[in-house]
Amino acid sequence: MDRPVSDTIARATRPEPNERLRTRAYEAMKRSIASMDIYSSPEDIRLDERQISEELGVSRTPVREAMSILEQEGFVRSAPRRGVFVVRKTKAEIIEMIHAWAALESMAARLAATRAKPADIRRLKALFDAVEDAPAEHLSEYSDANIRFHQAIISLGDCALIERLSENLFIHVRAIRAVSIRQGDRLERSMAEHDAILAALLARDADRAQILVRDHALGLAAHVDRHGLLR
Repeated sequence: MDRPVSDTIARATRPEPNERLRTRAYEAMKRSIASMDIYSSPEDIRLDERQISEELGVSRTPVREAMSILEQEGFVRSAPRRGVFVVRKTKAEIIEMIHAWAALESMAARLAATRAKPADIRRLKALFDAVEDAPAEHLSEYSDANIRFHQAIISLGDCALIERLSENLFIHVRAIRAVSIRQGDRLERSMAEHDAILAALLARDADRAQILVRDHALGLAAHVDRHGLLR
């Protein structure tokens, strides 16, 4: 008896065990890279293939395959006889990435101004309520809230394509924000600009929200250009 076409399609699309392990390793390593302070130290960040495989409870083959994918995507680089390292972008590359992020996040803000629920915007403001009164003593908490703020704007825009396009950019933009918030007057400017963005979102002023978010990101690019990070 012929096998039904639906069974054949199901078998063809069902992930093989090795593919599932590779995906698991890839997603775990990408999450780990996304949480790293890539630019807080001049030291290269080396990924230990054996340690990762032990932590994930998988063989080194899917870990090696996952690293290959991450290298193709530009997140890691392999150095002969030295190992695999997390990619640290140059200043010019960082500024270019922030410019791309500015375009995506500002459009997300424009969409969020008309699509987001008032309760969601109020929750966005609540991110800072616990730390704004004493930012100097709670810089780490403010930095985390700052990063969640920008993630939330992308999400509130409710545009799946913008979310996908910004996903890979965010890994480096997040690390850049974590360093820059500690430099110069970036903290004070960030607080004031966030307040203005939130006011525009609550007022449902799409034009102003888009402009403020764009200028906020371009301000970060200008800050990096002046202060640099590690290069």
